[in-house]
Amino acid sequence: MTGEFAIAVHGLVYLHHKDTVLSSEELAANICTNPARVRKVMAKLKKKNLVETKEGIKGGYHMAADARDVTLRHICDALEDDIVKASWKSGNFDIGCMIASGMAGMMDSIYGEMNERCKKYLETITIADVEKKVTGCPKK
Repeated sequence: MTGEFAIAVHGLVYLHHKDTVLSSEELAANICTNPARVRKVMAKLKKKNLVETKEGIKGGYHMAADARDVTLRHICDALEDDIVKASWKSGNFDIGCMIASGMAGMMDSIYGEMNERCKKYLETITIADVEKKVTGCPKK
């Protein structure tokens, strides 16, 4: 999984906690990254209606949905990224060995199952849950 997931979760928790419109610069300062990375991630969240934008001098981002309804699965899906994926595949389909020709497909299947299980787990955690764990108290 990429750092985009951490940026998205952190950003949404902070937006919910502050309950106001925040610029990419303000979000980036809290997330400890640069505003360009924040804007890239927020654009993906906006496409899935998790955040909305406000134009102008006091513009920026704000939560578009109730934090109790936004799961980490929603964020993962909005980012369109796998949780587990291979950066390299072993074997070669064209080799006449069952192991060498079948291993890449087998590993893809294992990674696919791992992704589904992880996403099922992410369905059980909301932005409100994360905020509560970080701050020690639920937002009213």
